[in-house]
Amino acid sequence: METTLNSLTPGERATVVRIATSASNVRQRLLEMGLTKGTAIEIIRYAPMGDPIEVQVKGYRLSLRHEEAASIVIRKNGK
Repeated sequence: METTLNSLTPGERATVVRIATSASNVRQRLLEMGLTKGTAIEIIRYAPMGDPIEVQVKGYRLSLRHEEAASIVIRKNGK
């Protein structure tokens, strides 16, 4: 089942399916950070106000804004 990254809870893992945004600069930035098709990703935590979201990708952690996470289509892998 496909959903977006911002719908996961901390500890959940998923695989990136595609980046669904019409903003080419945002898409390019996400791809440069390693969020390419088939990449495993895990939600680490949300900031107290819900933005940003800390994720782990390819052995490192990065923070994404909520709207950036909403543009990342994923497939859940389970906990």
